Amino acid sequence: MIIGVPREVKDHESRVGLVPAGVNALVEAGHQVIVQTRAGALSSITDDEYAEAGARIAHTAADVWNQAGVVVKVKEPQPSEYAYFRPGLALFTYLHLAPLPELTQKLMESSVTAIAYETIREDDGSLPLLTPMSEVAGRMSVQVGAQYLEAPNGGRGVLLGGIPGVAPANVVILGGGVVGHNAAKIAHGLGANVTIIDRNLNRLRELDDIYNGGVITLASNSGTLRESLRLADLVIGAVLVPGAAAPKVVRREHISSMKRGAVVVDVAIDQGGCFETSRPTTHTDPTYYVDNVLHYCVSNMPAAVPHTSTYGLTNATFPYLMHIVSKGVEAAVQESQAIAEGINTYKGHCVYPAVAESQNIAWKELASLL
Repeated sequence: MIIGVPREVKDHESRVGLVPAGVNALVEAGHQVIVQTRAGALSSITDDEYAEAGARIAHTAADVWNQAGVVVKVKEPQPSEYAYFRPGLALFTYLHLAPLPELTQKLMESSVTAIAYETIREDDGSLPLLTPMSEVAGRMSVQVGAQYLEAPNGGRGVLLGGIPGVAPANVVILGGGVVGHNAAKIAHGLGANVTIIDRNLNRLRELDDIYNGGVITLASNSGTLRESLRLADLVIGAVLVPGAAAPKVVRREHISSMKRGAVVVDVAIDQGGCFETSRPTTHTDPTYYVDNVLHYCVSNMPAAVPHTSTYGLTNATFPYLMHIVSKGVEAAVQESQAIAEGINTYKGHCVYPAVAESQNIAWKELASLL
């Protein structure tokens, strides 16, 4: 099998889909790896390191895409990459297709087997390839929020942890999953007043035990949401429905009721965002205001810390990649229900129901196409 690793082209996307140790393991297993020149440069990985691990260095993206049977990426293909799609190609990357009907259509038209990191699900319900980047994004969301709360960056001029005699910031976290827990860990550690809102009471009990009452846990309903947002300095959107569009839990009228200069960080923006006022932004142009509330909605937040993110991501993705390339997609799907859950498009069809529902398109059972 030939595995291709192109350089990422999304705005300020500085991660890379494979590290030299992974290249070495694949080559030792009898595979070939082609890495586009400077693919790992922004993650502090040189071409020489890839070459020493056994990779062939290609000068152009076309060299990688056109020769590889499996292309390993970090973020969803951009329009400039659609021309490389072809039947027989397997794509292994974050896709987040629910809010991306054009990409979904292109993948189906080209009969690409698209395997999404974010929908690979183990028997215990865990999402192992989403977890490491959710950890990064959750922790980053507080750093970013604290930065934008500073007056020179457009915020209210509030120090997250306060000082003796002056109250700390009120941080509201919507969702108590991996992102929310990691955000709470950092915000609480910095001394902020932290409130986690979730609809799962059992999860709220777990978080209450973890923090020993040090954070406020609230059941999600219109009253608690409205009042918490009114008092918030920083709100972090951490709501996830795997593979589907994120629900819009925060309405425009909620934003209008917030403090002038408050900050919202929508970590759910990859799946369309959980604020009604959210729209995707980039690291180049990360923020905008709605009703005097600063919005940060960058859809590839972990790219700001690419060294940490790349190694954290590939630690999780590599075992699945090795299974796919060693067995072939069809055999890997038969042997691993987790990998089967990761398939979003196959043989010209959408095979992931949450994506189909979000886009109001037809879908087929993967098993019927194998």
